Amino acid sequence: MAVSEKMRVAIQGYEGSFHHIVAERYFGEDITIVPCATFREVARQVESGESTYGVMAIENSIAGSILPNLGILHNSNLQVVGEYYLHIRQNLMALPGVRLEDIHEVHSHPMALLQCVDYLDQYKWKLVETEDTALSAKNIAQKKNHHAAAIAGYLAARLFGLEILAPDIHTIKNNCTRFLIIRPDHQTIDEQANKASLCFKADHEHGSLLRVLREMEDSSINMTKLQSSPIPSAPWHYMFHVDMEFDSMDDYNRVIERMRRACLELHVYGVYKKGESA
Repeated sequence: MAVSEKMRVAIQGYEGSFHHIVAERYFGEDITIVPCATFREVARQVESGESTYGVMAIENSIAGSILPNLGILHNSNLQVVGEYYLHIRQNLMALPGVRLEDIHEVHSHPMALLQCVDYLDQYKWKLVETEDTALSAKNIAQKKNHHAAAIAGYLAARLFGLEILAPDIHTIKNNCTRFLIIRPDHQTIDEQANKASLCFKADHEHGSLLRVLREMEDSSINMTKLQSSPIPSAPWHYMFHVDMEFDSMDDYNRVIERMRRACLELHVYGVYKKGESA
């Protein structure tokens, strides 16, 4: 009997990245990670069937929504089937046996370095910006650089044989990123679904947005997010991205039909079971 292949999950970034952590926590460790250079490549991998699922960061508790990724969802044949909230915990790691006094340089993505600036300011290390946190850890391990450390998530240390010298060195301790789980569209909806993500375009007239949103009144719908983004082909016109939670699928379906009649365009990204907020 042929051994079945592991499920392929596309992620943006490298093995050991925060996207990889989310993939393992959501699906388990018995998966094949498919690293992608860009989020568009993640979407292409999933749409083409080369990967069964994709993991895509969509929102950060500090930086807000990742608008380009909302655009990818809007313009692709993808369906959101789940979400995961991850605390972003940055760790200083180096080769086994390396001490803090041995370090001359710290390598990581510019955002990770910025997130850890209060800790890094204690030392006179040279800060080296790289394209990815996990890649920084991998390069230090491969080059056996005993005078450099990386800032990355715990999985990078595990995968590349590094030791964590200082855990949780990020300044803001409640930094959290929300990730979406995507797969090709036209799949069945989870019977336990209680959340939906969608976008709509309203008439460019006075009160048009309010008319659409009022369709949620007298229902179990709780709108948890409303985000506008410009429509490149129509200056000063906007798409509105909505997350909503609900108790009843029947109630959700009724509200969606009313919203469709009240707006020019409506695109449901997915209906799924909400994740636990971190």
